[in-house]
Amino acid sequence: MQAVKITEHGGTDVIEYGEYPDPEVGRDEVLVDVKAGALNHLDVWVRRGLPTLSLEMPHVPGSDAAGVVVETGPDVARFEEGDRVAVTAGVNCGDCEFCRDGDPTLCVNFHLLGEHVTGVHSEYAAVPEDNLIPVPEGVDWITAGASSLVFQTAWRMLIDRAELEPGEKILVLGASGGVGHAALQIADYAGAEVYATGSTTEKLQYARDHGADHVVNYEEHNFAEWIRSETGGRGVDVVVDYIGAGTWRDSIKSLAKNGRLVTCGGTAGPNPETDLPRIFWNQLQIIGSTMGTPGQVDDVMELVWDGTFQPAVREVLPMSEVARAHEIIEGREGFGKVVVRPDSEL
Repeated sequence: MQAVKITEHGGTDVIEYGEYPDPEVGRDEVLVDVKAGALNHLDVWVRRGLPTLSLEMPHVPGSDAAGVVVETGPDVARFEEGDRVAVTAGVNCGDCEFCRDGDPTLCVNFHLLGEHVTGVHSEYAAVPEDNLIPVPEGVDWITAGASSLVFQTAWRMLIDRAELEPGEKILVLGASGGVGHAALQIADYAGAEVYATGSTTEKLQYARDHGADHVVNYEEHNFAEWIRSETGGRGVDVVVDYIGAGTWRDSIKSLAKNGRLVTCGGTAGPNPETDLPRIFWNQLQIIGSTMGTPGQVDDVMELVWDGTFQPAVREVLPMSEVARAHEIIEGREGFGKVVVRPDSEL
């Protein structure tokens, strides 16, 4: 089969699309004929290399995909040939204390398809049954392949971890990115007053069209000063910051007393400077969040399937042009997701 491969860590020149061994289907696995997948900033980090990441090369990336079941292992009970499915990337052991307590995202062996193990950006992918969710008829493959990772991540961040309440004020940084544009829609759905940042007129208009009540161009204004001005010096109850270095101190400055900063990553750097006096004096909460539990995935994806939430798509490319997809993400071009499809599907 044909697959996206990285041959070593580095720039976009390490990406190839070509022959790769057909997957072997395990007892609890499903073979999926992939119709569409999407990139996340995670794919860029995997390509570049992470200090804690040791991969066998060549490595197939990709944590988001959707397609049709063509084969099932003997222990698979939930799916059969012909079913439409989408991938949910989090893998857990199912047996540690955190899994037994009902939150597998805290699993001591938690890892992601496409990051720590073989991903799904290929013509066919063998995926554990527990990492698949049904896709209703009528949902197009672009939507199905672009939604799971960012919407479950944003849903857990806002609804479960930050416990966002109707009427609260929330600031979403990078509202045009994958997690950002999902968070924007979820915050609006939750009844919050939504503040958002962006770098272009187009991105700010997109934010307004998808739930933002107030927007600011962070290239032209300091967003923390803007928040203080807009809220009469109070600040917001919640900040969504998955950017990290460069925004962290201003995110903390943007919070009201007893505010919550929730993060799922650091796309601009993992070790930002912080402001401890402001954190303890204002009794702020710094909250980490990763992916979503099966129940959270089901809850948010039902709202994607029925059209309540809609993934924005910047561009749809053949998998053979995945290097260009990386450039779009790294260059922060447009808003929403970059989707790739096997060349055989185009």
